[in-house]
Amino acid sequence: MARLASKVEVEGDDGAVVRYVRHRNGGGLVSPQAVVHPDATVALTAYVEAGAHVGPRTTIGAGSWVDRDVVVGADVVVGRNVHLGKGTRVGDRSQVGGGARVGTDVEIEPRTRVDADLVVADGSVLRRGRRSRYDVAA
Repeated sequence: MARLASKVEVEGDDGAVVRYVRHRNGGGLVSPQAVVHPDATVALTAYVEAGAHVGPRTTIGAGSWVDRDVVVGADVVVGRNVHLGKGTRVGDRSQVGGGARVGTDVEIEPRTRVDADLVVADGSVLRRGRRSRYDVAA
C-alpha cells in the first residue's frame, strides 16, 4: 500500500500554490493557517482552508470543502461532498447532510440539521426546527 505524503501542494487556476498538511485523524488536507482540533476527523478527500476552525469531535466527510474563515463547532457532522462557503458559522452539535451547498457568511445555529443536497443562499441564518425554503441541488 502506498504511503500518503504528509504535506501536499496544489496549484490553483490562478497559478498560486496552496499548501496543505494531512490531519492525523482521517488524513484530510488542512491548511497550515487553519485550526483543526486533534479530536476532529477530516476524511482523506476533504479540504479545510486557511482561517478555518474545526472543533472537537467534529467529522468532515469525504469530498467536503470547508472554505476560508469558516468556523465549525464541536460535535458537528458534515456529510460527504458538502461545501461550507467562506465565513460560514456552524453551531455545536449540528448536522449538514451530504451534497449540501452552503453559501458565504451563513449562520447555522447550534443543533440545527441541514438537509442533504440543500442549497443555502449567502447570508442566511438557519435555525433549529425551522422548515427550509431553500432549493435542493439538482
